[in-house]
Amino acid sequence: MAFHEIRFPANLSFGSVGGPERRTEIVALANGFEERNTPWAHSRRHYDAGVGLRSLDDVEALLAFFEARQGQLHGFRWKDWADYKSCLSSRTVAYDDQQIGAGDGVRTQFQLQKTYVSGGVGYTRPIAKPVLGTVRVGVQGHHQAEAVDFGVDLATGVVTFETAPPAGAQVTAGFEFDVPVRFDTDRILVSVASFQAGDLPQVPVVEVRV
Repeated sequence: MAFHEIRFPANLSFGSVGGPERRTEIVALANGFEERNTPWAHSRRHYDAGVGLRSLDDVEALLAFFEARQGQLHGFRWKDWADYKSCLSSRTVAYDDQQIGAGDGVRTQFQLQKTYVSGGVGYTRPIAKPVLGTVRVGVQGHHQAEAVDFGVDLATGVVTFETAPPAGAQVTAGFEFDVPVRFDTDRILVSVASFQAGDLPQVPVVEVRV
């Protein structure tokens, strides 16, 4: 299995249905209380790529992409239009959107991440597939220049500084990102007559760990 660093056509993923899934194990006790636990540290996203198809040309583009990935064999990038920025979708990416670590004077590498906060509780999601040309980085409130002060690995989301940030310095970043996924089927069923009548094929896509 390999991961192809190519994005599923964004015009086809626009309008798709999908979102995060959690796995929770629930045990009902004799006294009526519950014990809840989860084996997953991170959520896993599912999508339906068929919903975004609007023409037979779109179907052909989907089939070509599916064949090139050999069905479920190879992973690829997916733009989740509901969640693809380090900031709110209505805002512009900035270098201080997310805190990704603190300097200690030695460490030079930091993983991009996005934190979701609600009701004083937060969840931090590692970001492994940033989009080329969108990563902004800051150290203690000062913007850093890419290719001068730092570099970013687009395949892993790791930011590497030329010089380690000083001890206690807040390291921040802003970025757009894709979700690493694969097709969740080895078969696509398309009927031209059904498609013209509005019956869209189901093309499940699932997030993969990278």
